[in-house]
Amino acid sequence: MTGAARGYRVPAPEPEAAVAWPQAFGTRFLVFVDTEEEFDWRLPFSRDRHGVTHVTALPTVQARFAKRGVPLTWLADYPIVASDEGAAVLRELVADGVSEVGTQLHPWVNPPFDEELSGPNSFVGNLPAALEEAKLARLTEAIEAAVGRRPRIYRAGRYGIGPHTAGILARLGYRADCSVRACYDYTSEAGPDFAAVGNPAYRFGPENSLIELPFSTVFTGMLRGQGEPLYRTLGKLPRGRGVAARLGLLSRVSLTPEDMPLADAEEAVRVALGEGERLLSFAFHSPSVVPGHTPYVRTERDLVDFHRWWDRILALLDRLGAKPASLGEVLAAAEDA
Repeated sequence: MTGAARGYRVPAPEPEAAVAWPQAFGTRFLVFVDTEEEFDWRLPFSRDRHGVTHVTALPTVQARFAKRGVPLTWLADYPIVASDEGAAVLRELVADGVSEVGTQLHPWVNPPFDEELSGPNSFVGNLPAALEEAKLARLTEAIEAAVGRRPRIYRAGRYGIGPHTAGILARLGYRADCSVRACYDYTSEAGPDFAAVGNPAYRFGPENSLIELPFSTVFTGMLRGQGEPLYRTLGKLPRGRGVAARLGLLSRVSLTPEDMPLADAEEAVRVALGEGERLLSFAFHSPSVVPGHTPYVRTERDLVDFHRWWDRILALLDRLGAKPASLGEVLAAAEDA
């Protein structure tokens, strides 16, 4: 991965870098949980205006998924793992032997604090390489100390990877990354541009030693074949994307219950699997499991809808023959590819 430190544009992977999943792997899906502190999303970034009270609800959430045979990968950030209660819950979550704790880095709450608080600096890949590495090393060590195992997968908070991230991950012993949000562009906020990257997993980094598992994005509608280029063009027109979606021409759907209507997500799953995707990646934020902590789940009714979204999506995946996968299964299959 190469590019400028701000407005970093992630290049499309070379065709030969794509992971060719073994036939025995089948069609699978992963569920990632951005396991992070509670904070007011409407306020400026703060080093200390946050909490972790929702962690007590996480074992119950994991049990709901476990009933359907779905293991979770918990991407923990520093406030979670640095709290005694958060660390204890993480140990409980991985005791099942299939769930896993990975890493998520929110630079504004992750020491060392050698940068100014700002929007651009909330994307850790914009920081000097030495500071990005120091923050990730501190978090990696904290997770290893908390759960007794070094994390194998990374997600930059706000998807904020940069030109130095791959080398840092390799040096710290990571095997995979899931920071890429396929077909999204954050350059208007000084963040990365993933417009050139689709959903398939691929190898990258020093000697292609890392596996990228993009957060899945699916274009639906009659013009879905024109995908990201048309979506970008529509964004330049007043209400262009909304009109296209209402007319059934083009919608961009991320595989998450957060701000993605159930019917849209169900159609996205059908389209993705119908077009031959072998691995889908879902995600949500851990504070959403308790009302009032994210914009997506404000009330008890919202929480009921959140769980209903998952019930319906998991049932659909099962009917369509897509089976859940643990991170360990995915990494093992990638080694065999």
